Amino acid sequence: MEAAQPVAARLREAGVRAGEVCALIIRHDPRFYPVYLAVSSLGAIPAVLAYPNKRLHPDRFRAGLEGMARVSGLDWVLTERDLQDTLAPLLRREGSTIRDILFPFEETEQTKAFAEIPSRSAAPTDACLLQHSSGTTGLQKAVVLSQRAVLEHTRRYGEVLQLTSDDKVASWLPLYHDMGLIAAFYLPLVSGVPLVQLDPFEWVSAPMLLLDAISKERATLCWLPNFAYNLMADRARDEDLTGIDLKGLRMLINCSEPVRAESHDRFARRFASYGLKPEALTACYAMAEATFAVTQTPPGRAARVAHISRDFIAVARAEPIEAHLNARACVSSGRPIPGCEVRVLGEDGDPRPDGNIGEIAIRSVSLFDGYRNQPEKTAEVMRDGWYLTGDYGFVDNGEVFVVGRKKDIIVVAGKNLYPEDIEDAVGQVPGVAAGRIVAFSIEDDRSGTEQVCVVAETGVEDDAGKKRVRRAVIEAAMGIDITVARVYLAPLRWLIKSSAGKPSRRANRDRALAELDCGARRAQ
Repeated sequence: MEAAQPVAARLREAGVRAGEVCALIIRHDPRFYPVYLAVSSLGAIPAVLAYPNKRLHPDRFRAGLEGMARVSGLDWVLTERDLQDTLAPLLRREGSTIRDILFPFEETEQTKAFAEIPSRSAAPTDACLLQHSSGTTGLQKAVVLSQRAVLEHTRRYGEVLQLTSDDKVASWLPLYHDMGLIAAFYLPLVSGVPLVQLDPFEWVSAPMLLLDAISKERATLCWLPNFAYNLMADRARDEDLTGIDLKGLRMLINCSEPVRAESHDRFARRFASYGLKPEALTACYAMAEATFAVTQTPPGRAARVAHISRDFIAVARAEPIEAHLNARACVSSGRPIPGCEVRVLGEDGDPRPDGNIGEIAIRSVSLFDGYRNQPEKTAEVMRDGWYLTGDYGFVDNGEVFVVGRKKDIIVVAGKNLYPEDIEDAVGQVPGVAAGRIVAFSIEDDRSGTEQVCVVAETGVEDDAGKKRVRRAVIEAAMGIDITVARVYLAPLRWLIKSSAGKPSRRANRDRALAELDCGARRAQ
């Protein structure tokens, strides 16, 4: 808080006022935290956005930020000098809402001799933060969370986790993601629990850094997306694990993408000899619209496993899970946290009995206030105070099991990807028929996450030409920081259209899996 004071003075000097939105585009740096708190202390609304990596083309990055500014109404961008040339064109765009780009790490004469910023009381209904999803072209919605929602959530979730002064959180999670921002910033901050934070890009390069930090710092809690379990179990070499001690880790919480039983099993087997307790492997169902956690496995026991039919969409129509035992292992995400209710709805919108699959709906004291400047989008997902998640699942003995998604969002390595983003990028590739592209995902058991597949129509017929087009499709996706695992080139007029005249993702996904030898993997 002391470090935040001169930053707040710098921002106030620049003109930042209460209620204005400040986009934070800052690499992983200890100075991020006082900048964030400085924004909050002024009553402004922080929105943490991803810092662009080298694969993301500057034009694509600017387009994404411009889209977010147009939808969310970004007022200020707080960033580093390295992005000055990339972001400067935004200020010259006609109709841009961004007033200025600020470099909060730099001191001025006034901030060196700042006057202490008077404490400001926030009303419970005041906006606390904007949580954007991690898309790339501004199509994503901005979730508005109030002071009450965030504080109620951190208090209640902390009680569920049984946090004490003996706890310590270790994390590499990016702070532009709700799991990183809430679980690995707000929760420790509000609870007074120490935090050990690693750089996400360093962790990807050397995953054992996390286990080393957990061991040396005696961390007790850690949140991970499912793919990280596979990655660490597969990459761990005995020589990298010398001296590693995981006995103090009481909760390793799987969250942000579908939880896979085989990933837990693989991780447990690999690290059992280093003190990892089986009961530490827990799970959480979470989303930005609920601030973060909806459910959580209670401390002291491992996440339960049930079995359902692999054709869970068909099962969702009428049949209970008991009719399809021993088909697919499904991991429980635990019980709803206090102040949060969960229902499972049928296609008619009525609640379904326990053990039956349907769409998950939630009602919570920490529910979002809506999507900023998009009341029509908010209305689409709200029904009588209940948020329709677009996820399929069921409840068994009070615990929530998530089995798949109704909506088209793709989740790869914990990152939300929008099919529209991929399809727009691929549509610029010479040889691909414009508007005749479908992006979807398939499960990849080896990596423990999803892979992106693209089906694109083309008039190119020779093998050499098709090879060039496939390479160009992959490169186009890389330009928006997305890795396409498989590209299927179909002849013209191959794609199935919906009644609205657009290619149907679900129908074309099913056709591609059947006709283009995409294997027997079930697509999400």
